[in-house]
Amino acid sequence: MPQAHPDSVNALAEARLRDPSALLGLHQDADGWWLRVWRRDAAQIVAVAQDGVDRPEVELVPGATPGWFEARLAGEQPCPYVLRVRNHGAQHWVDIHDPWQIPAQISDFDLGLLRAGRHHHLGEVLGAHALPIGTRFAVWAPEAERVSVVGDWNGFDGRWHPMTPRQAGVWELTIPEAVPGMRYKFEIRGAGGTIRVKSDPVAWQAEPAPATASVIADPKPFPWTDAAWMVQRQTIDSLHRPLAIYEVHAGSWMRRPAPTQWPTWREIADRLIPYAAGLGFTHIELLPPAQHPFEGSWGYQVTGQYAPNSLHGSPDDLRYFVDRCHAAGLGLIIDFVPGHFPKDDFSLRRFDGSACYEYGDPREGEHRTWGTCVFNFRRPEVRNFLLAAALHWCREFHIDGLRVDAVSSMLYRDYDRDDGAWVANEHGGKANLEAVNFLQELTSTVRTAHRGVLLIAEESTAWKGVTKSTTEGGLGFDLKWNMGWMHDTLSYLGLDPLLRAGSHDRMTFHQWYAYDDRWVLPLSHDEVVHGKRSLIDKLPGDWWQRRAQLRLLLGYQVAIPGRKLLFQGGEFGMGREFAWDRCVPWAEAAEPDRAGITAFLREALRLYRIEPALYANDDQRSGFVWVDCENRKESVAAFLRRAPGARDILVVLNFTPIVRPNYPLRVPAQGTWRELLSSDESRFGGSGAVTGRAFSIPDEGGDGSPAGIRVTLPPFGIAFFALE
Repeated sequence: MPQAHPDSVNALAEARLRDPSALLGLHQDADGWWLRVWRRDAAQIVAVAQDGVDRPEVELVPGATPGWFEARLAGEQPCPYVLRVRNHGAQHWVDIHDPWQIPAQISDFDLGLLRAGRHHHLGEVLGAHALPIGTRFAVWAPEAERVSVVGDWNGFDGRWHPMTPRQAGVWELTIPEAVPGMRYKFEIRGAGGTIRVKSDPVAWQAEPAPATASVIADPKPFPWTDAAWMVQRQTIDSLHRPLAIYEVHAGSWMRRPAPTQWPTWREIADRLIPYAAGLGFTHIELLPPAQHPFEGSWGYQVTGQYAPNSLHGSPDDLRYFVDRCHAAGLGLIIDFVPGHFPKDDFSLRRFDGSACYEYGDPREGEHRTWGTCVFNFRRPEVRNFLLAAALHWCREFHIDGLRVDAVSSMLYRDYDRDDGAWVANEHGGKANLEAVNFLQELTSTVRTAHRGVLLIAEESTAWKGVTKSTTEGGLGFDLKWNMGWMHDTLSYLGLDPLLRAGSHDRMTFHQWYAYDDRWVLPLSHDEVVHGKRSLIDKLPGDWWQRRAQLRLLLGYQVAIPGRKLLFQGGEFGMGREFAWDRCVPWAEAAEPDRAGITAFLREALRLYRIEPALYANDDQRSGFVWVDCENRKESVAAFLRRAPGARDILVVLNFTPIVRPNYPLRVPAQGTWRELLSSDESRFGGSGAVTGRAFSIPDEGGDGSPAGIRVTLPPFGIAFFALE
């Protein structure tokens, strides 16, 4: 008869035992020391002492329950041991370490930091980490009755590797047989006995979707070559330097022939990096690169906040991509999604049988339109999980910027909710105060830990202080997406040119609020999908006119204050909307008509990089001066861009198809104003209506302005001038 209590052994065999460490391994009772082993498929087990002293082997006796072995040990003090195991049907013996001989690896100090929501290296504590003695697994599941690690080594059977409960709701177990590359999950018995099998929330690697298991990552360090970049990044003031972002969905920017249609990060690097750098962009921005189960979500339905999307390869493949970006002088920004998560059964929803990661009240915890759950920002452990994920991307992947998705949905309790379907804050208001506090903690912590990393908010409302410092009560972001500019500009250019005179304010209104925050000017993926049409198809007129207006739009984005963001395909006038399951039509990009659009953008970005007036004073009113903003009838606008110590750049725009020769403009200085660039140059596919040089005439303005010039306004065109 086994010396352990039969009820405990039965509970273990039925995967009901909460704390297996109280039963398994070495234990002392009134009769002495006992060794108890729970081993799948074992026919015989012998314990061999490992203390360097010649001791007799101890054969364990199998019990009535298959897999159960135990033996009483001779002597008063046991020593370290190894288990020599022969499985059923096997001829050979295998030496293994007993998981329940390995002491707890996670310190109480670490667990205390987790409970307080202050562990900045959470990804190195929880999850799966390969150690010399095996792989240590740890997971936070505070309401679970029992948690087991299931994986390739135990047939994904929750009976064989139940975990030990620790403080702070953490469960831990080190398994010698589990090695890098193996798949695993956590089997969780919740209140009431319901069993859930979940992927690891803190896994560093996952198997390719639609499969959902986590993968033990290789701990071998990556051979980074970007040390100089990382040091320099800490000293650069990115807000006073050129910032032009090429936004990319990695799964559709390029594809491979089926069935292996998803390119690796290394393959993407070989094509995308020289392409973006060659166009003159300073940064690439990836739609969320974290693990997600459905590519049709474009990455915004994240199930693995710490793992790169495995459809494109291993974590080291992504590190290679980042390393090559830095070698080419490109920064890398990623979309980070801390506001919500999908309801997939294998992921975070009701992780331990309770509302663990999400708010329990569906009026707080669900985005019904999106079909997602909302993170519970009141819970310190959840905030810690998200904050540490952001730090993980910066630390482990050398990311240069985080664009935080859907900030508006986090700030407002009534976001996308009907009356009566939301819960007011403690003051009766709409603001989600704990989310505000989380965002402030996120920005201040990332800025302190990783100096030089850009923090960008996708925020579409008039929330005050998005880019103010947290010490001033702001959210602490460096930049905010200017959705107002985007909507006004695209709606204006979508009008028939004959109707633009009546909507001229749409092109000038942005200057009323342009310095309330620091801005990114987005022509993003959201504007070229779901029936909104591609950029070039938003524009009226024949083929020539649409191409001319797209060059005008791209030049206008470069010319006005704010950082530039353009989604893939916009650089050549892609003819269809963004589709996640189809490759960018690169044959179109090679067409001569479209190549002219790309050539103009390349020249506009070159001018942007070399003329400080176009970027160095973006956030000050003194950096922008209207020269002509009231010519509604002819739909013309002109302005100066200025920066201390730099020459002025005069920008003139004509939003009609009519060439306007000898158009008068007042300028701040006499002399010869040379045309630096025109979107209507014949090399870009334009009509060639260019000015070349314009000679000033003193006091032509007649109102005290220093001088006047006359220029040719190109049809549907933009031109840049500077004083020689």
